[in-house]
Amino acid sequence: MFSNLNGKKIILGSNSPRRQELLKGLEVDFEVKVNPVDEIVPVDLKPEYVAAYLSKLKSEAFGSLEENVIVITSDTVVIEKNHLLGKPETEQEAFDMLKSLSGATHSVMTAVTLRSTNKQITVEDETLVTFRFLEEEEIWHYIHTYKPFDKAGAYGIQEWIGFMGVTRIEGSYYNVMGFPLHLIYEQLKKW
Repeated sequence: MFSNLNGKKIILGSNSPRRQELLKGLEVDFEVKVNPVDEIVPVDLKPEYVAAYLSKLKSEAFGSLEENVIVITSDTVVIEKNHLLGKPETEQEAFDMLKSLSGATHSVMTAVTLRSTNKQITVEDETLVTFRFLEEEEIWHYIHTYKPFDKAGAYGIQEWIGFMGVTRIEGSYYNVMGFPLHLIYEQLKKW
């Protein structure tokens, strides 16, 4: 499908099994390589700019690229009432995040950076997600069963809590999973 990418080596800069599975769905051949970065954002950076900032930071961690390489990096953030919800470190933190999302609508923003030796572009997408009111017992069940400590906002929409709790989505479902495939596809076609 991507005849324009013949001879190009695609590197996905993410250990996320979800992003790997989704990129495979676009029929893209790629390898996974991650250069760790400290995900520290400037304190005055508005929540809606954090995903793009971190996506670019992850891309820059690869340094200079070989002529035929395209690196794809990404970051997803959850914003609730202008407050950034990162990845929870404890069960209580996960509970507090999910409790704050219960019965409300929040924003999920994902940014993807594609970079080669002579081109770099960052694309962003936003999806609004609404949860029904979640009972405390349901929240604790999800946390204990699914251990959502590697997920922004303490949930994966493709898991149990998404099946039973999400009542409305405005925007791309795959964006909420952390990879706005329609935007990636458009960029790869143009590369």
